[in-house]
Amino acid sequence: MSHRGLLAAPDIRPRGPQRRVAYAAISALLRYPDEALVRDLPLLEAAADTLPACAGGPLSRLIAHLASEPLLGLQAAYVATFDLQRRCCLYLSYCLNGDTRRRGGALWRFRDAYRQAGFRLVGGELPDYLPMLLELAASDGGGGGADGENAAVELIREHREGILVLRSALDARGSPYADAVRALEAFLPPASSSATATAVRLAREGPPSELVGLEPSGAFEPYPAPHTARTEGHAS
Repeated sequence: MSHRGLLAAPDIRPRGPQRRVAYAAISALLRYPDEALVRDLPLLEAAADTLPACAGGPLSRLIAHLASEPLLGLQAAYVATFDLQRRCCLYLSYCLNGDTRRRGGALWRFRDAYRQAGFRLVGGELPDYLPMLLELAASDGGGGGADGENAAVELIREHREGILVLRSALDARGSPYADAVRALEAFLPPASSSATATAVRLAREGPPSELVGLEPSGAFEPYPAPHTARTEGHAS
């Protein structure tokens, strides 16, 4: 899948460094809130100010919300939203595959994308964890492999239904985190009619539920350069 057409309108197409800033900011804001995130909110606001309004505006709204609430309240709301609501799932292949056998093949594709980009998985997150995938998109090739941005964006586009269901579910709950997904959608082409129809069905019925006991595979770090900063995600 070509990287061309990533944006819906050519007049808002950001340059490579600007895209990486956006992916990194969205990744940080979709993670479990902690003291480090609160400390970094001014930096994230400065980053949002550099982005087109269609992405920077939603991110600024979310940042303002995070800055206005006590940390314990933010953490409780995050758990109630992302850990306890199946449709508010940050694991992209779960929406289409649920906990079924076919999800194993989908997760392999995500693992292979990190490997091709020169990263290896570590820690406690599955490879389809959206904040981690966005971190891969924000990478500048420091892993020494293929283009991480193209690989990550291709996987996000292939799982467009999951993005649609996630944003719709967050909107339905009145969650400020919907703005993070809205900012990401500003960098994606419009969803196809088939993806939209599938998302409507999944939002109504939920993901498949055949349990297969999948094991988390972890965050990623560059391979074979272990000195590059690894990603520590919130274990859901």
